[in-house]
Amino acid sequence: MLSPFDYLFISIAALLAGAINALAGGGTLITFPVLTFLGVPAISASITNTVALSPGYLGGTLAQAKDLQGQKNRLWLILPASIIGGILGGYFLLQTGEKLFNELIPYLILLASILLAVQDTVRAWLIKRSHKSNLEKLSWLPVGLASIYGGYFGAGLSVIILSALGLTIEDSLTRLNALKQAVAFAVNIAAAIFFLFSGQVLWTVALVMAVGALIGGVLGGKLAGKIKPSTLRWTVVIIGVIVAIIYFLR
Repeated sequence: MLSPFDYLFISIAALLAGAINALAGGGTLITFPVLTFLGVPAISASITNTVALSPGYLGGTLAQAKDLQGQKNRLWLILPASIIGGILGGYFLLQTGEKLFNELIPYLILLASILLAVQDTVRAWLIKRSHKSNLEKLSWLPVGLASIYGGYFGAGLSVIILSALGLTIEDSLTRLNALKQAVAFAVNIAAAIFFLFSGQVLWTVALVMAVGALIGGVLGGKLAGKIKPSTLRWTVVIIGVIVAIIYFLR
C-alpha cells in the first residue's frame, strides 16, 4: 500500500519526467525506477508508466503536424507496423513473468541510457546520410521491430525509431523527426490500450503520474531555450547508469 508521501514522490517524478521528455527525452528512466523503489512490482510499474505517460506523446505529434504534411503514404506504411509492434511488445511483457523481468531490468535501463547517450551521434549520422539511396518500401520492418521494444519497455524508443527511419527513408531530419513522433505516439497508445485489459494498471498512480507529466511537459516547453538539452540528457544518462548499477547490485 502506497502512502500519501509515496504519491507525492511519484507526482514529483512524473513532473520531472514530463519536463525531461519535452526538453531532451528519457523521462521513463526517472519514473520507472521510482515506482519499483517504492515497492510496485516491476511489470505493473512498467505497464502503469506506459499508460500514464502515453497521452504526452500526442502533444509532440501535434506540435510537429506541419512537418507530417506530404507524408501520408509513409504514415499508412509504418503506422500499422507501429501499432502491431506496440501490442506485440505489450504481449511479450505480460508473458515474461515477474522474476525474469526483474532480471532484465538493469540491462533494459542500461540499454536505454546508452540509446539516450548516442542520440546526437544518431542525428549527425542521419544528416550525413541524407540524399543517399533509400529503401522506403521496407521502412515498416525496422519500425515494427523498434515498436516491439517500445511496447515491451519503451525507454529510449525515440532514438531507435529515428535510426530505423533513417535506415530506410531519405528525407530531412525535421521530417523524419515528425514521423518519429507519430510512430512513438502510435506505439505507446497501442500498448496502453492493450494494457487496459491486463489488470496490472495501478489507476490511482497512473492518474497522479499523468497529471504530473502534463504539468511537467508544459513547464519543459517554457524552459526550452533556457536549459541546454544536451546537458539535461547527459544528466539523465548518468542517473540511468547509476540506477542500472543499483539494480545489478540488488
